[in-house]
Amino acid sequence: MRLTAGIALIVHGIQALHAGQPLGPALFQAFPIGLGTLLLAGLWTPVAGALVTIDALWEVFSSGHPSSWLLLATLATALVLIGPGAWSVDARLFGWRRLDIRDRKLKDPPP
Repeated sequence: MRLTAGIALIVHGIQALHAGQPLGPALFQAFPIGLGTLLLAGLWTPVAGALVTIDALWEVFSSGHPSSWLLLATLATALVLIGPGAWSVDARLFGWRRLDIRDRKLKDPPP
């Protein structure tokens, strides 16, 4: 998921920079390139994913193609919730967290 979201952001940012916009909008299009790079590396994944979600939702309402941005917002939200994964800079720096779901034992079984 990180690879898909990161590559999509970088490709979109590069295409927007090649469109020949003035400096202000071009710098705004460099923001997704940076976020995509953070997602590809797996660095600061919860923060980068939250910023990607905000940026993608902004693009849903400001662009004419909301379906791809809705998909990207959904991917970024999922990344925020599940974390970066085992092969990421975050896992190397902070350790990989494993979730163990244990069965709860009922004190009194239902009749």
